[in-house]
Amino acid sequence: MKSSKTVNDSESVRQKVREGYGKIAASGGSCCGTAPTCCGSTPVASEDLAKHIGYSTEELAALPEGANMGLSCGNPNALAALRAGEVVLDVGAGGGFDVFIAGQKVGATGRAIGVDMTAEMLAKARQNVAAYRERTGLNNVEFRLGEIEHLPLADASVDVVISNCVINLSPDKPQVWREIARVLKPGGRVAVSDLALLKPLPPAVAKSAEALIGCVAGAVLVQETVRMAKEAGLVDIVTQSKSAYIDGIVDWQDPLYQKIVALLPAGTKPSDYITSLDIRAAKAGWAPPGSGLPRRGGCCG
Repeated sequence: MKSSKTVNDSESVRQKVREGYGKIAASGGSCCGTAPTCCGSTPVASEDLAKHIGYSTEELAALPEGANMGLSCGNPNALAALRAGEVVLDVGAGGGFDVFIAGQKVGATGRAIGVDMTAEMLAKARQNVAAYRERTGLNNVEFRLGEIEHLPLADASVDVVISNCVINLSPDKPQVWREIARVLKPGGRVAVSDLALLKPLPPAVAKSAEALIGCVAGAVLVQETVRMAKEAGLVDIVTQSKSAYIDGIVDWQDPLYQKIVALLPAGTKPSDYITSLDIRAAKAGWAPPGSGLPRRGGCCG
């Protein structure tokens, strides 16, 4: 059973995240400065960042205005290889960027659902649904208010779970991975892009509220991420670390990141500690015929 101190600490973290991302939703992008950045972008536009990490011009063109706020640290939609007719959940959907992309991929027979705990982000996403419908002709997206540690979805109800630079923000990451496993159908899959640590952060950075909102202080070691996913019951876990991403696209001139850099030991840089991590996994169980998914788990794979 969790102590009251642990519960209070967790809620304090969530409140900091809500406040920080509420401000981002209101400003349309940056945590602190004028650049469209939070989990890592350069001074260039959010669209350039999205193209840099693999989103196509066509995908971006169909997005409602303002849905892309430069908050990505990877491309979980590409990792997921979504197919028509699938139900996909975006954990920590923000303004709806990846949900609107996913909706285009799963088509009229599929569904894309976004969950976020920040009311301002959810309002922004919902306001964009009408524009999405007009641009794509699709009526297949929805957004739900909720914490990623307690997803407002039924057991075994989605084919795919995606998430983009969000799980690192949770004060209870093992619970997030358990929830991901719970809502997945047997044979379903996971595609997450997140920030992770190559080695522990200096204590001053780990305690910094600015670093938390910058998606740095909440990150855990790569091997910890794998352990949590495995303990949640997921299988076929594959990770790919992209440290060069941190050097290449993080806007360390943003006031937020300048505060973080100032706390690092002399002679070190953020990518010495932080990496962009792609995580793919699956839920053991039977995959339906014709789905293209292998049978997972059991004696015969």
